[in-house]
Amino acid sequence: MLTPYDWVYGIAVLTAVFLSVIAGFLAISLFSDASQKKHLRAWKWLIAALVLFAVEEVLGALKVFGVWHTPWLTHVVPSFILVCLIVALIKQANVTRGWE
Repeated sequence: MLTPYDWVYGIAVLTAVFLSVIAGFLAISLFSDASQKKHLRAWKWLIAALVLFAVEEVLGALKVFGVWHTPWLTHVVPSFILVCLIVALIKQANVTRGWE
């Protein structure tokens, strides 16, 4: 039997998944603009991190509802998100310095 906590937690997880998927679609639509403009080059990596975050939210929702559970995948995807954020930071620093 589901408790009220389970219902609220499930609704919160579904809301987070829904919003992250919408943010992922918006990020993909911005990808072409980021490729064309020099000062937005770091955004390509940020967009990749956002799409990976949407994937992580979907995997987390599947885990919460007991549909699919992989302990190693929920640790690997955040590592790639962190790598994308570090590369974006380095790219933006180089663009600011005028090196790219």
